[in-house]
Amino acid sequence: MLSSLAPARRRLLLVLAAAGALLLVVVVGLAVLGTGDDVEPVAQDEPGPVLLVAGYGGSVASLEPLRTELESLGRTAVVMPPVGNGTGDLDEQAAALGELAEETAERLDAPSVDVVGYSAGGVVARLWVRDHGGDELARRVLSVGSPHHGTDIAGQVLAAIGDCPPACRQLAPGSELLRRLNAGDETPAGPTFVAVYSTKDQVVTPPESAVLDGALSFSVQLVCPRDRAEHGDLPSDPVVLATLGSALGVDRPSTPTEDVCA
Repeated sequence: MLSSLAPARRRLLLVLAAAGALLLVVVVGLAVLGTGDDVEPVAQDEPGPVLLVAGYGGSVASLEPLRTELESLGRTAVVMPPVGNGTGDLDEQAAALGELAEETAERLDAPSVDVVGYSAGGVVARLWVRDHGGDELARRVLSVGSPHHGTDIAGQVLAAIGDCPPACRQLAPGSELLRRLNAGDETPAGPTFVAVYSTKDQVVTPPESAVLDGALSFSVQLVCPRDRAEHGDLPSDPVVLATLGSALGVDRPSTPTEDVCA
């Protein structure tokens, strides 16, 4: 039938047919992608155990004030053992967090877990949620002074010596891992996210790197303007400790009141 048409009209019909086929492929593709992103949030009314994830270097001692406060609130706190001395690939650390979360939930017969990630530990927690199935098990994620958008210090080390451990390279602003992690929704469906930080932080620079779009994000200075906490002070800072009850509770998270200010 096409052979009976004039060449110009035949070409027009072929172009329209090709465009229609392409449109169909795009529509089907979008439908498939849409079903893949359909995540049902974890129920918020039954808190489970809390996993604590250390920062760069893997110092679990830094988590002790958080663990002690959580246990005083009647929560079960489990400290994640360091992976690769806390300086190895953050994706591998996220996969290890996933294994610990599943094992802990099964051992304690818990429907979900909460996660508190200090410093780079908050980035590890987000990687678990986004790329390693944590969106189906994590109920709340609290990051404390976490370089979600990188830290200039890592970038400066790379510029000065040309190399550093895997986690250091991944925490440099604009790294491939951070571009992937922050593409689109920074707080994807699944858990409720809270991010607390200090404007006096000299390790996570700029401090606003710790802010998460879509989360309850606030500095300790918002609550206590005279708070001088630097990076290493955050796990024992009164504002951070006061945040645990709300951030990991059953109600909508909120900032602490100024009553906590020393």
